[in-house]
Amino acid sequence: MTALDVTDLHVSTVDDTPVLRGVSYSIEPGEILALVGESGSGKTTAGLAALGHFRTGLKAVSGSVLARSCGGEPSDVLALPEKQRRALRGRVISYIPQDPALSLNHSLRIGKQIAEVLEVHGYPGSVEDRVRETLTEVGLPSDTEYQRRYPHQLSGGQQQRVGIAMAFAWKPSVVVLDEPTTGLDVTTQALILETVAKLSAEQDTAALYITHDLAVVAQIAHRVAVMYSGEIVESGAAQQVLHEPRHSYTRALMAAVPGIEGPEDRAEPEEPDEDVVLRAERIEVSYADTKVLRGVDLAVRRGESVLLLGESGSGKTTLSRSLCGLIEKCTGTVTLDGNPLSASARKRSSAQLRDVQYVFQSPFSSLNPRKTIAESVEVPLRQLTDLDRDQRRRRVAEVLEQVRLDPEYADRLPGGLSGGQRQRAAIARALATTPKVLVCDEVTSALDVSVQATILELLGELRTQLGMSILFVTHNIALARHVADRIAVLREGLIVEQGPVDRVLDAPEHEYTRELLANTPKL
Repeated sequence: MTALDVTDLHVSTVDDTPVLRGVSYSIEPGEILALVGESGSGKTTAGLAALGHFRTGLKAVSGSVLARSCGGEPSDVLALPEKQRRALRGRVISYIPQDPALSLNHSLRIGKQIAEVLEVHGYPGSVEDRVRETLTEVGLPSDTEYQRRYPHQLSGGQQQRVGIAMAFAWKPSVVVLDEPTTGLDVTTQALILETVAKLSAEQDTAALYITHDLAVVAQIAHRVAVMYSGEIVESGAAQQVLHEPRHSYTRALMAAVPGIEGPEDRAEPEEPDEDVVLRAERIEVSYADTKVLRGVDLAVRRGESVLLLGESGSGKTTLSRSLCGLIEKCTGTVTLDGNPLSASARKRSSAQLRDVQYVFQSPFSSLNPRKTIAESVEVPLRQLTDLDRDQRRRRVAEVLEQVRLDPEYADRLPGGLSGGQRQRAAIARALATTPKVLVCDEVTSALDVSVQATILELLGELRTQLGMSILFVTHNIALARHVADRIAVLREGLIVEQGPVDRVLDAPEHEYTRELLANTPKL
């Protein structure tokens, strides 16, 4: 007896452009179905349809969504009046969004938020006992003091666990999880996946797990449905789909997944010390009484790519921004070609600013939405060079070509570009001044695997062509062999291990590195 049956679901925009084209799938109680696809494939639309919810501008055209409460008769969610749909949500079907911050009310204490889910639907037992029980189930403290915390007093992983507690509080028949581990470090991600799998099995809850990360699918899913352009193009048991994919699109997705394993042994001779282009020594940063960086030493050699690896809260972004003069509170010394750099970018010379450039994590917020791509790329040229207007225009055209962005995008606003295209534009802006060092802060974390692969390939080509150095900041150790020569592992403000990629991955010396490798999802 299935918990959720979706049959021949068609969804379109209000002007009748198809979005979902005959999507069908079913999930048994206690089973986890991974709905896999890239941005724009329709996977989130299909997932939200299970709750009878459609984003503004979309409408259901035909099909059915049958949800069955424990021991009850199935209800066609799409045929119900909105009031009855709302009564199902949280009790029969629950939802966990990608960003834990979106599922929580930041003005309410977390205990109260979980209690509200139970109270709204008339929970028959003790609400207080069930709140304590569900916090324990997701591995969080259940005492009164913890329940009185506000969301901002929790880490991202703890916030996501509270979101999971809210979703599973009523022991629903179905839970829809929309990319719940995107942006979390591997250790936190492993804990979240373990929690979801445990609760789904213990409560006999059918789970629809929406994701673009096939390595996560391998860790958690019983079955997989692959979406492309609004259709399910392949489905089956997880092992079959992941290891013997039949559809060309699935095979392309698989080929784009980064893996820890290396195709071959590589010689990695240590470069002479005099080849260092950027060096940090004894870097310390504190916020109030909290030390974020505690005497960090790091060197990046000419033409080298160093992967700075760390979990959320390790201090990796603080370190990368300190190197670029974006955190004035830092102490210690940063040198470029042996010459000291001021802790403040405002006190650095134009030449120094040109030589160290920064690419931010989010391709959606790093570009000014009111400037065209050409105008954004031109900004550092206007501020840091003596080029005239025609020279700047020619340089903008050159770097857009270098990052393989079609000239037609030059006059578009960022809103008219995809995430991958925006990230290419952000990289072009950083390259405009021909830097010696490019600092990339989680630049692929918000991208689909195939887009991520093209960005990594692009950075590799640019490094070879331009001879520049790259500091690649990430929480994803699986990217190491695809992007770096050396790894520096940062934990709680200290570098606990560093060395050539193959040595660190194949024979890690520090227990923390071994733990990260053990928690990294593998196909």
